[in-house]
Amino acid sequence: MGFEVNEKVSLINAQLQAFMEAHIYPREHDWNTWTLNQDNLWQTPPWFDELRAKAKDEGLWNLFLPHEYQPWSPGLTNVEIAPLFETMSKVIWAQAVFNCNAPDRGNMEVLAKYGTLEQQEQWLNPLLAGEIRSAYAMTEPQVASSDATNMELEIRRDGDEYVLNGRKWWTTNAINPRCKIMLVMGKSNPENDRHRQHSTILVPRDTPGVKLVRELRVFDNLHSPGGEAELLFDNVRVPLSNMIKGEGCGFEIAQGRLGPGRFQYAMGLVGLAQRCLELMCARADERVAFGEKLIKKTSVQHEIARCRCDIEQARLLTLQAAHVMDTQGMEAARPYISMVKIVAPNMAQQVADRAMQVYGGMGVCQDTLIPEVFTLARFSRIADGPDEVHRVAVAKLELAKHSLKSEELQMPITRGS
Repeated sequence: MGFEVNEKVSLINAQLQAFMEAHIYPREHDWNTWTLNQDNLWQTPPWFDELRAKAKDEGLWNLFLPHEYQPWSPGLTNVEIAPLFETMSKVIWAQAVFNCNAPDRGNMEVLAKYGTLEQQEQWLNPLLAGEIRSAYAMTEPQVASSDATNMELEIRRDGDEYVLNGRKWWTTNAINPRCKIMLVMGKSNPENDRHRQHSTILVPRDTPGVKLVRELRVFDNLHSPGGEAELLFDNVRVPLSNMIKGEGCGFEIAQGRLGPGRFQYAMGLVGLAQRCLELMCARADERVAFGEKLIKKTSVQHEIARCRCDIEQARLLTLQAAHVMDTQGMEAARPYISMVKIVAPNMAQQVADRAMQVYGGMGVCQDTLIPEVFTLARFSRIADGPDEVHRVAVAKLELAKHSLKSEELQMPITRGS
């Protein structure tokens, strides 16, 4: 099966590449200088909005929405979106320039698919316009949040309002002052079947009772300006009209949101790994050790070859996931979505590690994006479902083909030699 890029997508991708070369790559050092300065904590560089305005004027905006989300979508399939995501992801913060960044893109998909006209008017349209930011509050500190049915935050109906009580953490974007709305998952119907106990509800960030407990660090990085928040919901009241789709639909919404998000995440990691490889090759071609360039050394050549193979394998698997999503739907794509969620972060972590080794000391400091790719990839092996959960999902689906029930399978216990 081929994944040829058609003329329309080729033109958009060329336009994206030109934009990256002209406006994004030259600003990488400026971004690092700004975000590492504690005086600028949670603030966006003043030139950032200028880049967003340029991207919007050139039509490089909201490219993540597949064609079924028209009229908001540019009309592309997931396979067509994939190479665009790879290109725009070669700088970690660049997706936001094109309004294609998480968690906003996932929240926009939820509102486009499940939101009422009122919810879309109030929250989706400003998000699509890039006027506000958003957060998705699902993970909780006291339960294993890799199981979406575990969430304990209480959503209780009280007259014409819902009252929320509980804690969330790893809520990306919630510290950013531009974050105006959160999609919050909690337990509203404990008497229901376990997959119908939870709901997703809209909570404006400034609602009384929403309290920032602390800023979380990822490998000692605050991820400014978005941030990762631990939040307390203390008798937070919102109107009944803020419920998305209906009570008990939270698990369905979470699955619908996370599936496409994992494909986009994977293609973004492919783009970052490709950038690391490009930097690695350039470094090896200019650096001299023991009388010859690093690129002449067989050990370095082997590492470059391994990176190329690993990236290509992950890219093709992600394109296959996109193809199945386009042609057969999300249910058929489930095993591929889990596979790319396993493969892409591990691949990107390994590629970044090899690039660090070639760069030496420069590879572990802020002078390149390589160490941030390494930590992001490692973080991604936990976020949106850890490797282990997705491996089990793939195994169960594979075993089902052979008419084996996973709970009846007795796997041998082995010990490493």
